[in-house]
Amino acid sequence: MLYGALEAGGTKMVCATGNEYGQILEQTSIPTTTPEETMPKVIEFFADKELDAMGIACFGPVDVRENSATYGNILFTPKIAWRNFPMVKTMKEGLKNIPVGFDTDVNGSLLGEVTWGAAKGLTDAVYFTIGTGIGMGAISGGNLVHGMLHPEVGHIKMSILEGDNFAGICPNHGACFEGMACGPALEKRCGKPAKDLAKDDPVWEIEAGYIAQAITSVIFTLSPQKIILGGGVIGQKQLFPLIRNKTLENINGYIDTKELRNISNYIVPAALNGNQGIMGAVKLAEMALA
Repeated sequence: MLYGALEAGGTKMVCATGNEYGQILEQTSIPTTTPEETMPKVIEFFADKELDAMGIACFGPVDVRENSATYGNILFTPKIAWRNFPMVKTMKEGLKNIPVGFDTDVNGSLLGEVTWGAAKGLTDAVYFTIGTGIGMGAISGGNLVHGMLHPEVGHIKMSILEGDNFAGICPNHGACFEGMACGPALEKRCGKPAKDLAKDDPVWEIEAGYIAQAITSVIFTLSPQKIILGGGVIGQKQLFPLIRNKTLENINGYIDTKELRNISNYIVPAALNGNQGIMGAVKLAEMALA
């Protein structure tokens, strides 16, 4: 089988072909500008390939409810040109109506990690991306979590850490998880990008504190078997011991499991070298044929 895979991001569209073994056979990247400029180039990449199915892991919010009239659409995204864009419909029409699997970008990354990466073989896991924005994908009982729409863990409210007077940058919620801990929030706090901050900058204690709050909430609600962290901010590897320790402090002995007793193998970085999203899109294509 030959599958098409699209990791549709806010800054770039990663287009690839792959197979059921997770092998990426061909790959390119197209800047995300407007649908009118970007989508013809995306379709052109795939048009001459004999694809069996297509998988799309897309930035959002998106409509993942298959019985919805707007299924496959990008919804009220901050990228105004893409609001209400019919992503699935456009790809189907451009690619001879082959089957198309569709989900959020973070669910796509999680699916890649569950199929071939850090959570391989597990039925319950979550994937956080912490970068320009913050999102979380979840699999529970072997099924990707959707529901009313899909989880938006980036917008859960935070308990402000003692001594922190930062107001948050989220235009909707101010001091939510994304507003306090995404890459642009760090830059607003410090006056320079996260990548330019010293490894021992005190801001990493603050950052880890908010990430640990969100992780603790997810542990208490979804009880995942593995927590995977990805995204640009998570490239700061010094965060991991801080996050793990603060998570255990938050749990405060209330839960005692073999996973938490081995927390360095429980809260882990993504294992697929940045390809988890596109590999997840390959899996979405395979699932579309099921």
